[in-house]
Amino acid sequence: MMTRAYSLLSGLSRQGLAANRALRKTGVAALGVTGLILAGCADQSGPTGAGGALSPSGQVASHKVGVLLPLSGTNAALGHELLAGAQLALGGEGLPADLQMDVHDTAAIGGAASATSAALQAGDGILLGPLTSGDTAAAAPAAQAAGVPVLAFTSDIGQGRPGVWVMGITPEEQVQQLVAQAKREGRQHFAALLPDNALGHAMGNGLVSACRDQGLAAPKIAFHSGTADSISQTLRQLSDYDARVAAVKQAMPTTPVPDATTTSGNPAEVASLTQPPPPLPSGLAAALGQNGAQPAQADGTTPAPAPQITLGSPPFDALVLADIGLGLKNVLDALAQTQVNMPDVRIMGPGLWASFASKLGAIKGAWYAAPDPTSRQVFVNHFMARNHHMPKPLADMSYDAAMVALTVARSGVPGYPADALTRTGGFAGVDGTFTLLPDGRVRRALGVFEVIGNGSDARMISTPAQARSAVSG
Repeated sequence: MMTRAYSLLSGLSRQGLAANRALRKTGVAALGVTGLILAGCADQSGPTGAGGALSPSGQVASHKVGVLLPLSGTNAALGHELLAGAQLALGGEGLPADLQMDVHDTAAIGGAASATSAALQAGDGILLGPLTSGDTAAAAPAAQAAGVPVLAFTSDIGQGRPGVWVMGITPEEQVQQLVAQAKREGRQHFAALLPDNALGHAMGNGLVSACRDQGLAAPKIAFHSGTADSISQTLRQLSDYDARVAAVKQAMPTTPVPDATTTSGNPAEVASLTQPPPPLPSGLAAALGQNGAQPAQADGTTPAPAPQITLGSPPFDALVLADIGLGLKNVLDALAQTQVNMPDVRIMGPGLWASFASKLGAIKGAWYAAPDPTSRQVFVNHFMARNHHMPKPLADMSYDAAMVALTVARSGVPGYPADALTRTGGFAGVDGTFTLLPDGRVRRALGVFEVIGNGSDARMISTPAQARSAVSG
């Protein structure tokens, strides 16, 4: 995953970079936040042209693979890691004779537009990259005009279109998996409490699409500014907290007069009703206009806390979150204060939670969608044998993209036609099967994981859907 063309707050950037460091340890690949945090490069333009021969359909017939990556400048380390992933896929024996790599630096003078122009002039039949959303926007028009497909390493679903595929695991795709699983569980009413940033809006857009696609009612979505007060107030409104408190207050019994009887006519019941009502949690007591302190007994001791009074359910039974770091802590506090919890509400969040799922005991039972981490081990072993270091998660994407090119080239068709790229069998990737859809989206095999708390890793409750057989070429 890489970038989305958004200007973000520096605080979000710090959260994303910390999450990326954690993801390197867990092997969770391309799960939406790093790609949404790095700023998209400015649009660039330059002369374009195609040097490859065209098939009768207008598709470039060459099997030459153009690779567009930042090999200098601030993103050079990422670029070289992605290049290593592609080289691993295309560095074996038995390659088609006309399959060659043609590498171009998108950070050189002229940027992504000039790199794309050079690749097209060289006759490349497919482009792997660029890295960022901004570079993809700059590269795609010339490639599309030349009939050359692009497998871009961005998670910005907005860059996807016929002939341009978004290879990153997008937040929208994660939400699709979560909503499908929640619907199978019987959840019907969805809501989202999200940060007002790129990741939050991507998760929100994904929820709207997923509910529409799966025949569910439109979700309630609310964005917060990131402060504890904003999170608390936004969740109170989203969960109808004040109305739920008012309902409890209205239902609370009044203290009967001495010698009264109950409606059942049994005086024995009066004693229990004339006792002071059980003390409330401090927040709820304040909302009800009462003192939540525990009264002392005659002997000076404080009685054991009474059971917490339970509010009614909020107007949704599934809630999507997207916060990490301090923002997530504040969200968890707000969930407890407003009594939005299981089993009434299924909490769901981004795949980034995989890197610290063992610390999410406060929302035991929460879900997130991510690849099966065991699927990656074979790739890790091969990468380490060749490059002598653990691969960064981004290398998964370039390996997958290169395997698409290799698989299609081995099939014997001229160039990389759309029907070969979008074949129903899909392709075997580092993290499982994935399929390129005609509209530029990529469907990946993601599992749904459930937080179990107690310092343990989450457990996979829904295995990655292998609806189509994996094809490795």
